[in-house]
Amino acid sequence: MNWTSIVAIYLLFWVMTAFVVLPFGVKSYHEMGLEMTPGQADGAPANFKPARVIMWTTIVSATLFAIYYANYEYGWITRHSFEFLIK
Repeated sequence: MNWTSIVAIYLLFWVMTAFVVLPFGVKSYHEMGLEMTPGQADGAPANFKPARVIMWTTIVSATLFAIYYANYEYGWITRHSFEFLIK
C-alpha cells in the first residue's frame, strides 16, 4: 500500500472516531449544577476537554487502523467472504 493511501485512510479513521468519542464524558451545566449564562444553549458542555478527545481519538483510530491494515496485508476478510449474500 502506498504511504499516501495509508495517511489518507488513517485520517478517515481519525475523523470518524473523533465524532464517536466526542460525546463521552461531557456534561452540561445543568448536570453539573452550574449557573448558565443568559442565552446559553441548555445542552452546552461545561467540562469539554479537547486534549482528552484528541488522545482517545488517536488511540482508538490507531487500533482500528492497525486491524484494517493487518487485514489488508493478510487477507482475513476479502470481498469473497461475502459471496453468500449474493446467492
